[in-house]
Amino acid sequence: MENRNSYFKPVIDNKDFYLEFFPAMEGGKGLDVKEVISYLSHQGYFNYDMKELNRAVKMTEPVRIYIGNSITDVVHEMVDIILSLDNMLVRCKFYPESEGGRKITRENIQDELLHQKIVYGIDENMIANLLHDREYCTEYLIGKGTPPTLGKDAKIEYYFSTHKSLKPKHNDDGSVNYHDLNIISKVEKDQLIARLIPESPGEPGRDVLGSELKPRDVHSLKLSFANNIRMSESGTELYSEVTGHASLVQGKVFVSGVYEVPADVDNSIGDINYPGNVYVKGNVKSGFIIHANGDIIVEGVVEGAQLYAGGQIIVKRGIHGMGKGLLSAKGNVVIKFIEGAVVKCGGYVETESIIQSNVSANSEVIVSGGKGLIRGGSVRVSNKVSARVIGSTMGIATHIEVGIEPKKLERYTQLQQEAKDIGKKIEKIRPILMNYSEKLKAGITLPPEKLHYMKTQVIALKALQQQFAPINEEVNLLRMEFIEAGRSKIEVRDVIYPGVTITISELSMTTNKERNYCQFVKEDGEIKVKNL
Repeated sequence: MENRNSYFKPVIDNKDFYLEFFPAMEGGKGLDVKEVISYLSHQGYFNYDMKELNRAVKMTEPVRIYIGNSITDVVHEMVDIILSLDNMLVRCKFYPESEGGRKITRENIQDELLHQKIVYGIDENMIANLLHDREYCTEYLIGKGTPPTLGKDAKIEYYFSTHKSLKPKHNDDGSVNYHDLNIISKVEKDQLIARLIPESPGEPGRDVLGSELKPRDVHSLKLSFANNIRMSESGTELYSEVTGHASLVQGKVFVSGVYEVPADVDNSIGDINYPGNVYVKGNVKSGFIIHANGDIIVEGVVEGAQLYAGGQIIVKRGIHGMGKGLLSAKGNVVIKFIEGAVVKCGGYVETESIIQSNVSANSEVIVSGGKGLIRGGSVRVSNKVSARVIGSTMGIATHIEVGIEPKKLERYTQLQQEAKDIGKKIEKIRPILMNYSEKLKAGITLPPEKLHYMKTQVIALKALQQQFAPINEEVNLLRMEFIEAGRSKIEVRDVIYPGVTITISELSMTTNKERNYCQFVKEDGEIKVKNL
């Protein structure tokens, strides 16, 4: 038998016990001195020249070293069974016999497996092959458990647009075509608008000790909807009962016709609170409030009014907020201009100018067409701010901020600490389990209370690993967001004036001179200015 990896064999000569070492062949693995020490301990040898042992495992030529007086007249071939910490994999290593020693048998291997209570997933064909041909000091996989199947979470397919990132059409000059916005999801009467695909539970698995491994719990869903919708008898499909506009708000499907205001929202109309879409053909006068679960479309101007939409807000003339105006949308905001107002949205903002206003968006703010101007106030987004002109010759305080949200940074720090705490607990348990495992391998019988303690530590380790998995998953998702935030930028497509405060994530700077056709990005731990 040719042995590619480095290995050793016992030699008994005149009642002296030796180990003969053979170096690895080309491409083979060397020996770890810890493996040799473990073997000697199993054979009952504890007093030997450690320096000689360390030298022997590094030799490139065969070498024999003295260990001590022989305890026995012969050493039989030995198999070491190695069980993974999660009890899912069984590996083995063979160690050769001395002259006159017995070869390992199938019964010997079976006895070792039973000694460690390994009863499931054993590869009998692999064991048969190894009995015929094996290398020493080489690890072989001889058994594995069956992991539980994951199953599938329930999901809902929607047959209308649920995206918040739909963009309005632009004219050739770059301005928004407010007459053909095409960002509302229209549905017809009796149209299928949503289908539920139920969850599929996973199948349990089994580890090599025969213990059942339960599959993870799958998530179920249910169809949530409002008026103007009917559900199929199976409870898995939704159909629109009217021709109208469909929207998805916090997991709930809405279909509604439009509440139409033929002129202005003023004293003759009063405040509006409508479960669907609101369409105002005139203006929204100062002091009035519109709440809509769907979209709000205003043909005219919004004055110092407050508009709240579960969907999008479209204002075709703009907002003169006079310091009191507010637009709050869970979707996008598309508006001619913003002046003296607060605008908050869960999607993007597209406008031709922002003057003395505070604007925040989840994705980006695009100031295009017309003057393309941001002057005064603040603009805060996650990904990108793009404008023709930022600031003014008068040095009006203007603050532009892009990057990750502070709440997410706090959450990331919290999760890292939780992961660190769990990691410390895991690292305390691992050496305990390894110590007990080595004692069991060495044939040391543990008292019942020690065995019970070891089982409690195994249970504790599994519980900690289950706690760690979702935390690690969320940390990785946030880390990906941070990578995306690292690409955040501020584009200036004409000029930025001195006195504009630029913030990208945790970095900040104030422009001290006029710059043209440039972009501000975070690079190498600082804010850099690059040409467009």
